[in-house]
Amino acid sequence: MIKFLDLKAINNAHRDELITACARVVDSGWYIGGEELRSFEQAFATYCGVRHCVGVANGLDALVLVIRAWKELGHLKDGDEVLVPANTYIASILAISENGLVPLLVEPDPVTFNICPVNAAAAVTQKTRMILPVHLYGRLADMPKIMELARRHRLLVLEDSAQAHGASLDGKKAGSWGDASGFSFYPGKNLGALGDAGAVTTNDETLATTIRALGNYGSHQKYKNIYRGVNSRLDEIQAACLMVKLKYLDTQTEHRKLIAKLYGEEINNPAIVLPAQDSGDDNVWHVYTVLSEHRDALQAHLAEECVQTLIHYPIPPHLQQAYAEFKDQSLPIATRIHNRILSLPIGPTLSFEEARRVVAACNSFQPVMP
Repeated sequence: MIKFLDLKAINNAHRDELITACARVVDSGWYIGGEELRSFEQAFATYCGVRHCVGVANGLDALVLVIRAWKELGHLKDGDEVLVPANTYIASILAISENGLVPLLVEPDPVTFNICPVNAAAAVTQKTRMILPVHLYGRLADMPKIMELARRHRLLVLEDSAQAHGASLDGKKAGSWGDASGFSFYPGKNLGALGDAGAVTTNDETLATTIRALGNYGSHQKYKNIYRGVNSRLDEIQAACLMVKLKYLDTQTEHRKLIAKLYGEEINNPAIVLPAQDSGDDNVWHVYTVLSEHRDALQAHLAEECVQTLIHYPIPPHLQQAYAEFKDQSLPIATRIHNRILSLPIGPTLSFEEARRVVAACNSFQPVMP
């Protein structure tokens, strides 16, 4: 079976360095908020091209804490509206509703799958105060147009960069376009920890300081609590492991790009629509998503050919029970994407021989026509 993503193989490539990093933390006797965290925060901020990085417990917390900090700083209030793509993973929307704000689901661009700036502009109301573009599948949203929209309507911009470590547009990386950005280092991400982990990037020092306090029980100084905070901290072990893996991120990304190029050139089945491969952006190919009117049959065929696939995502947020109030919204583009999308194997340890087997399996698919 060709695995969708082989995490064991990915981490085995750096096993000795990871064990050394973990042993260094164990021997240090300092496990929360130490030098490993500070080193990683500085390195990742530099990598993204921003002044500040704040490590948190996971990617969802990164988004939640940014919005919470903006509320504490008086930039947002309960009931404010947030533009968010209708086809994103539910975490993007959870961060909005968790803070008492109102998600406005925006139809995506049917080619890139990212939020459509034109549709976003049409959705703005007098209560809209923020836009949350999600860089789905490793490709940046159209940030120049989104930033222009934000300037025009004085909207805060929070990038969801959970799938876009190192992706760039016009030479500017994910995490450096908006007022702030949330990253996830879930093990399956392009830059993955050995457990849950996340971070916020920003150029706003006041925001960074507020987020750091909110994630530390609302405290800047031990036993002095300014806010009613939470416990959301990136621990020393995960920071040390991420520091090891950050060194290899760009090399691994280049391999992903080569696999994506191979797929784009060699999959030629008319029943499969390939993702756009525009030269103007730097897609890091977190996942390689195709579309098919016969998605379920294609997935079954690939499984028979020993190719593991996943669906990102089978149920759109507006049809989830958690957001039953959205079930009557008409979102045909998002719904169509969710019903047709399928993700093929891609990753830094997928061999070109395996990739060609994936190509052969895709090209041999013959849908049964009604």
